[in-house]
Amino acid sequence: MKKNIKWLLLVSLTFMACNSDDNDTPAEVPVVPGSAVFTKYVALGDSFAAGYSDNALFIKGQGNAYPNILAQQFAAAGGGEFKTPLTSDNIGGLLLGGNVIAGTRMYFNGQAPVNVTGKPTTEVTAHLTGAFNNMGVPGAKSYHLVAPGYGNTAGVASGLANPYFARFSSAPTTTVIADAVVQNPTFFSLFIGGNDVLGYATSGGSGKDQTGNMDPSTYGASDITDPTVFKTIYTNLVTALTSKGAKGVVANLPYITSLPYFITVPYNPVPLTAAAATQLNAGYAVYNGGLQQMVANKLLTADEAARRTINFKAGNNAVVIVDSYLTNLSAYGLPSYRHATKDDLVVLTARTFIGTAVGGDPTKVNGVSVPLADNWVLTKDEIAEVKKATDAYNAAIQAIATEKGLAFVDTRSVLTQLSSGGIRFGNFVMSSTYVTGGAFSLDGVHPSARGYGLIANIFIDAINAKYGSTLRHVDLALYPIQYPQVIQ
Repeated sequence: MKKNIKWLLLVSLTFMACNSDDNDTPAEVPVVPGSAVFTKYVALGDSFAAGYSDNALFIKGQGNAYPNILAQQFAAAGGGEFKTPLTSDNIGGLLLGGNVIAGTRMYFNGQAPVNVTGKPTTEVTAHLTGAFNNMGVPGAKSYHLVAPGYGNTAGVASGLANPYFARFSSAPTTTVIADAVVQNPTFFSLFIGGNDVLGYATSGGSGKDQTGNMDPSTYGASDITDPTVFKTIYTNLVTALTSKGAKGVVANLPYITSLPYFITVPYNPVPLTAAAATQLNAGYAVYNGGLQQMVANKLLTADEAARRTINFKAGNNAVVIVDSYLTNLSAYGLPSYRHATKDDLVVLTARTFIGTAVGGDPTKVNGVSVPLADNWVLTKDEIAEVKKATDAYNAAIQAIATEKGLAFVDTRSVLTQLSSGGIRFGNFVMSSTYVTGGAFSLDGVHPSARGYGLIANIFIDAINAKYGSTLRHVDLALYPIQYPQVIQ
């Protein structure tokens, strides 16, 4: 059995130039703010706002964050200084009292994504002073923005506080929204809510995180945030931000199940010979027989028994998974196993786990003779839960945007385009294909620099449409889709 899924994406990584002039303001039109005032711009959000990329936060990535790109474009229309709480290096990762608590960024070595070598130098306890315009906090969920103590360094070790916010919070007891509002912004952006479902999704709905050192959405429960709670918090956030007349732009949430993290690893990556398939089927014979006994005793429907039956064949096969939504037959000694289907999503980190032997035993192969635990797969039912919550969040976001007269960005439709054919810019097509698509970084969740440029451009479109401004797009050709091993 092969230990790893073979990389099928090793195509040329020559980065084609592209132009993003398709919907841009004509060069002869002067740049004006319209009814917006960009003098004091403050950005609130999570890792996307912070510029998190390639599994880490680092200086170069922060510089290419979409709020920073927006601030650069705002400058031509009266925008002022925009300060970011920069990390200490381009290695990525964090230290807490000298101990590594978040690992280094990833780069593509020509064969696979790997972490850069070196120890992080960004120390959480080395507190930054001053007000910062970029209030993006990796790992933040909606309710974290209003949580007192979320930036308290003393709470980082126990998970009660966020290390990224702890570096630049104005006081241990403050909140993210308080530190934003006290700056009296004239314009704001708010893009929050992805982490309210992300932790649940990346853990396969199990609450057991498999993201390694990814954006620490585990600073808070991995459960889906209740939509009613989200609506209340989001309304309060926007009310606070607009209390002194500030205008702004808000964005809805994409279906995160369209991210490369969820769509890269196929559900059927197990190649078998006829002999191997026969041997495996013999191993599952007792389980399959037990299912039929449950049907005979009217404890299970014939339809569910058919869905749960494990049957390998020569050729490519679906992995075997544990599905907690199946009828619980543990009292009768039967586990909840079934083959994955095209309606299930295998998480990105499973690509190096499927096919490995448990304890070196060649008869115990993960995903084959040993079913994948719930944390490796987001099942059809779990996907439905994520979608339901996201739809509810988006309804709340759009409603408050309409009520407050704010610019509104539909990121959900943009990610749909990226994952279903891509978006063309000049001669280049940007898509959500892992490694080579150009829109996302190597962690499979966060955008590349070019992806952040795309986000900035669609924010600009929404701002121009709502406030009559004539902000210009950025040229996406100027932004890389991958960072090198060494960043100068």
